[in-house]
Amino acid sequence: MLYRVTRPISNLVERYLPDPFVFVLMLTLIVLALASIVTPFSPTQVVEAWGQGFWRLLTFAMQMLLILICGYMLASTPVCINALNRLATLAKTPVVAILMVTLVAMLASWINWGFGLVIGALFAKALARQVKVDYRILVASAYSGFIVWHGGLSGSVPLTIASEGHFSQTNIGVISTSSTLFSSFNLAILGALLILLPILNALLLPPKEQQVLIDQSKLMDSSEPQSSQSEDLTPAQKLEHNKLLGTLIGALGCTYLLYYFAVQGGTLNLNSVIAIFLFLAIALHQTPERLLTSLNSAISGGAGIVIQFPFYAGIMAVMVESGLAQQISSAFVSISSAESLPFWSFLSAGIVNIFVPSGGGQWAVQAPIVLPAAQMLEADVARVAMAVAWGDAWTNLIQPFWALPVLAIAGLKARDIMGFCLIQLIFSGVIIAAMLTWA
Repeated sequence: MLYRVTRPISNLVERYLPDPFVFVLMLTLIVLALASIVTPFSPTQVVEAWGQGFWRLLTFAMQMLLILICGYMLASTPVCINALNRLATLAKTPVVAILMVTLVAMLASWINWGFGLVIGALFAKALARQVKVDYRILVASAYSGFIVWHGGLSGSVPLTIASEGHFSQTNIGVISTSSTLFSSFNLAILGALLILLPILNALLLPPKEQQVLIDQSKLMDSSEPQSSQSEDLTPAQKLEHNKLLGTLIGALGCTYLLYYFAVQGGTLNLNSVIAIFLFLAIALHQTPERLLTSLNSAISGGAGIVIQFPFYAGIMAVMVESGLAQQISSAFVSISSAESLPFWSFLSAGIVNIFVPSGGGQWAVQAPIVLPAAQMLEADVARVAMAVAWGDAWTNLIQPFWALPVLAIAGLKARDIMGFCLIQLIFSGVIIAAMLTWA
C-alpha cells in the first residue's frame, strides 16, 4: 500500500547510497572539516585527535565481530536450523512473514541488542526459504526491530545511571530502572512500536509482481562439512571429528554460564551473549571439524566490521575532543523548556548518533549538557536520559554502521534496505517523540 511512496525513495537510495565503507570515508572528511571550522581546534589538532582515536574501538570491534561469527556458528547447527525453519513454516503469506520477523527481532533486541541483530537476520533467511516475499523488505523489517534496544534490558544509558558510582551520580544520584526502563512512558513507547512498526513494514510490501525475490540457492547453508570414512582418517583427523571433545568443552562453558547467572548474579551483556553463542555452538556442532567449517562460512561476513570500526573510532574522538558533539547538543538545549527538553534531547541525540554510533560513548558526551539543563529547568531527569537513549537508537535505522552484521548474514548491501529504513525512521521518530513529550 505504501510502496508508491517508498518506491521513488528506494530507487534514489539504491542509486546514490554508496557502500558503508565509502559512507564512513565521506563522514570522516565531513567531521574533520566541520571540527576545523566551527570549533576552537585547528586543523592540525583535529587530525591529531582523529589519528590518536583511530584505535580506541578495537575491543568493541572484536566484540562485534564475535557476535556475528558466534551467532552464525550457533545458527548453523542442525538444532537451530531446524528450530528456525519450523517457526518459519507458520508464515503462510508474505504479510505474515513480515509481521513475524519484525516481532521476533524486536523481542530479541529488547533482551539484548547483539542477540537481536543476529536472530533477526537469521530468521529472515529462514522465512525467505519458506515464503516468496520481497527479501529487501524482509531484511529491513528484521533490522527495524533493533530500534527498541536502548529501551530494553541492555540499554547502556538506563543501566549506567542505575549503577552505583556512575560518573553523574554526584549530580543526579542513582536512578532506578523503574523510573527509566520500566516507567510508564518507556513501556508506552515499546508497546506502540510493538504494534505499529510491524504493521508499517507489512504496508511497505509492493504488489506481488513487483517484489524482488532472493535466489534460493543463496540461502542454502554452506557450513555442512563433507563426510569422510572413519577408516580413512589419520589420528589427527580423528581428533577433529571426535564428538566427545566438542561436547565436553561446550558443556564446560555452559556450566560456567549457569554458575555466572545463577550464583554470581550475572547479567546479559555483550561478553555474556558472545559466550552463550560460542559455547552452545561448540556443544551443538559437537565435532571441532563441524565448528571450524561453520566458522569459515561466517568469517567473510565480518570484513566490513574489521575495516570500518577504526574510522568510526577516529570520528568519535574528533567529535568529543573538539567539542563538536557538545555544540550540537547545546544548540538544542538552549531552545528548550522543561516540557520540550525531552523532545530536543531526543532529536539532538539522533543527530549526534550519526557521527558517534555508540550508546555509552554518546551518553558520556551528552550527559554533562542535558543533565544540568534538566535540573535547571526542573525537567524530569529520567525522561531526559531516556530521550537521549531513544535518540541514539532511533537513527541507527539509517546508520550503516549497525546494519553491518545483519547485512553480512543476509547477504545484502546497505542500499538494498536503506530506502525502507528511511520510512521506518520517519514513522518511528514521530511515535517516540510524541510519547516522550506527552505520555
